[in-house]
Amino acid sequence: RRYAIDASKIERELGWKPAETFDTGIRKTVGWYLDNQDWVANVQSGSYREWVEKNYAERAA
Repeated sequence: RRYAIDASKIERELGWKPAETFDTGIRKTVGWYLDNQDWVANVQSGSYREWVEKNYAERAA
């Protein structure tokens, strides 16, 4: 089963229009991940958790 995004209701009721088409958006997304492979590796390894704990510990209190 395939699903397609239909933004007609939000366009009609709120006047919102997407800034990107699916094609341009997916190209930019894939490009970002390819350009930021160090970030991806840190997320996959779990090492980002230390950064989150260090930078957000005081905010949670």
